[in-house]
Amino acid sequence: MVKRVWIIGASSGIGLELVKLWLDNNFQVVASARDIENLPKLLELKSKYSTNLELINIDVLDNENVQKSVYKAFNVFNGLDICFYNVGIYESMSYEQWDISNFESMININYLGVLRVLKPLITYLEKQEHKSNIVLNASLASYFGLPYGGAYSASKAALVNLAQSLQPELQRKNIYLQIINHGFVKTRLTAKNDFEMPQLMEVDFAARKIFDELNKSYKFEISFPFVLSKFLRILSFIPYSLSFSITKKFLK
Repeated sequence: MVKRVWIIGASSGIGLELVKLWLDNNFQVVASARDIENLPKLLELKSKYSTNLELINIDVLDNENVQKSVYKAFNVFNGLDICFYNVGIYESMSYEQWDISNFESMININYLGVLRVLKPLITYLEKQEHKSNIVLNASLASYFGLPYGGAYSASKAALVNLAQSLQPELQRKNIYLQIINHGFVKTRLTAKNDFEMPQLMEVDFAARKIFDELNKSYKFEISFPFVLSKFLRILSFIPYSLSFSITKKFLK
């Protein structure tokens, strides 16, 4: 049976690479982003995969727009097997650079945007007779707050906490929630970083890893790369006196 997937945040980076992987593997794909009619790479894919790819505009800040987009995405291929939320913004800031608008934007898009999508989406998915998956692209930054990344880490930690609380409820309705906690990926978001990024990954590598893991048996969390994920996990378990003695070394 052909799988139907909707990816929100498909304009570039991991999202765009996943669209290519799914199409190359005969998935039916709904790709969404803002101003999608002005994204040449997606338009090129549409011309190549006209029957298996549908492009739908979405603005995760606009509740009415989201509801209309959810309806369209669900009905294009008469249902969905996977919904992948990949929208995210990122700013690295010291406390001297704090701007409340940056905090608001990251929370609004990285966290509240998910809520705007999930509320109407679940009402459609729970009516399906078959199992479906909702995948949320979080970050290893959710494990422990690192210097200059507090706003981003907080938004991703909130997202993970939401997923943890929702999973038992949704599983009763045959909807399986998954989170992706990955490390640094070479995208336009990380290009602005002026510090060394350990185990920095190419976009195609990260997308392939996600694609392969999603095709395996279900597990709630997919995390990689291994060394960085274990390091940050350990930071969250050891006494704060030790973890802070380590993270202060990241200060500029």
